[in-house]
Amino acid sequence: MKTALCFFGVLLMVLSTVVVSELGEKSDDDNKTEEPSQGNAFNAEDHKDWGSYYDPKNEFCGKYDCYKILGFDYESFGKEHPSKKEITQRYRTLSRLWHPDKNKKRADAKERFVKIARAYEVLTDEEKRKEYDFMRYNQEAYMKKYGSDVMWTYAPKSDTLMVIVGLLVLGSVISWFIQKQQWQNVADKLIKAAVEDLGMGKGGSSESKSLRDEALKILEEQEKKKTENDDTNGDAGVSKKEKKKKMKLTASEKRKQLEDSLRPIVTKLVEKMDDFGAGYHKPTWKDLMVVKIAIFPVVFAKGIAWNTLYGIRRIRKVPLSDEEREVLTRRAIGEISWTAASEEEQKEMITRDLWVGQNMLDWEEEQEVKQLSSADRKRYNRMKKKGKGKED
Repeated sequence: MKTALCFFGVLLMVLSTVVVSELGEKSDDDNKTEEPSQGNAFNAEDHKDWGSYYDPKNEFCGKYDCYKILGFDYESFGKEHPSKKEITQRYRTLSRLWHPDKNKKRADAKERFVKIARAYEVLTDEEKRKEYDFMRYNQEAYMKKYGSDVMWTYAPKSDTLMVIVGLLVLGSVISWFIQKQQWQNVADKLIKAAVEDLGMGKGGSSESKSLRDEALKILEEQEKKKTENDDTNGDAGVSKKEKKKKMKLTASEKRKQLEDSLRPIVTKLVEKMDDFGAGYHKPTWKDLMVVKIAIFPVVFAKGIAWNTLYGIRRIRKVPLSDEEREVLTRRAIGEISWTAASEEEQKEMITRDLWVGQNMLDWEEEQEVKQLSSADRKRYNRMKKKGKGKED
C-alpha cells in the first residue's frame, strides 16, 4: 500500500512539472518582440515602412496603410488575411515598443503610438475593415461617401482689416503716381511747344508762347552777362576756332543751338508751375485715394442737391441764374477747355448758351479753325463766304 502511494505521488510531481513548463513557454511567446507572420519573422524595432493609402479625410489611418503600420503586407496575403488574433498580438508588440512612457527621448513616439492604436481600431472592427479593404482600390467610392472636395484644403483666414488697410495704402500710392504722371505729360508737351515754338495747329498755345518769350528774355540776360564777362577778361575763354564756328552756323544749326539753350530754362519755369488747370496739377494729399473715398459722399450729396434744385427751378420755369449758366457751360465744353480759357473767353462762352446743340456745334467749329495756320484760316474763310453767297 505504501509503495503504491509513493508511486502515485511521484507521478503527480512529474505531471505538475510538465504543466508549469508549458505555461512558462506560452508566456514567453507572448512577451517576445519577434513573431512569425505570413511565413516571415517580424522585427518590431526595424519596422519603419508604413506604406501609403488614399485617405485625405482621415477616416482610417490618414496617408498611411493600416496594415503596413502593424507590419502586414496586404498585397502578399494571398487568400488568407491576418486574423483578429494576429492583429491583436502585433498591436501589443508594437504598442509596448512605442509607448510614450518608455520613449520619452523620442519625439515621434507619441505619434507612432497613436497611429498604431488607430490601425488596431480599424482592423479589429469588422465593418470598418471591410470598408477599408473595399476602398483601397476604389477612390471614387471614397469620394462619394466622404465628399468630392477631399482634394482641397482651405488657406488660413486673413485679417480682413489688414487686407482693407493694405489695399487703401496701395491704391493711394498708385493714385499719387498717376496724378504725377498726368502733370508730367502736360509739362513735357508744354516744354516741347515752347522750345520748338510750335504753332496753334501743331500743339502750341498762348501759354507756350508766353513761356517761350519769358525764356528768351532770361537767355538774353544770360548772354549779356556772359558777353560782359568776356569783355572784362579780354575774350580769354573763347578761342578763334569757336568764333569761326559761330560765324559759319547754318539757319537749322542756329535754331538747334537756340533750342538747346532754351530747354533747361523752360524746364525750370515749368517746374515752378504746380497747376496747369483741369485737374493737371502736381500731386497733393488731396489726390490720395483714401481722401477721395472719404470726401466722395459729400461731393455726391452736393451734386444731388444741386440737380434737385435745378430740376425744381426748370419745372417752375424760373430764368437761369449766373451759377446755373456757368455749370451748364462747363459741363458742355468740358472741364479742360473751361480751365484753359481766359476769364474773358469764359464770360463770352456763358453768353452763347453752349448747352444748346446747334450753339455747341458752331463753337466747336470755331475752335477747330483756331488750330489752323494763318494760310488755312484764310482759305477756310473764303470757302465759307462762297458757301454763304450761293445760299443767298
